[in-house]
Amino acid sequence: MAYVDGFVLPLPTSSIEAYRAQAQLAGAVWREHGALEYREWIADDVPSGEHTSFPRSVQLEEGETVILAWAVYESRAHRDAVNEKVMNDPRLAAMMQPGGVPFDVKRMFFGGFESFVAL
Repeated sequence: MAYVDGFVLPLPTSSIEAYRAQAQLAGAVWREHGALEYREWIADDVPSGEHTSFPRSVQLEEGETVILAWAVYESRAHRDAVNEKVMNDPRLAAMMQPGGVPFDVKRMFFGGFESFVAL
């Protein structure tokens, strides 16, 4: 069964193009190291809910938007193997440093998910 890593993060709208360049590089590295799919999406219709919502989840501030991203793998073991290679890839070293990405990493959240329903 497929396995997915999902990510949600706040992105300053002034940094969309800088982030896009980083995401394209990161996606290429993930795919090169074995991820089956890598996608990033920018918020289009994500109203702030009264109790929960994408904007609330990342404590969205004025001048920011929400990014939803995922990478697909064959299994959790496959994900772990791919991510080990990705984390050691020198092309991403600058992004791994403090301030290496144009968003507040403290407000980003992520996790791995097993396939539950597939139609």
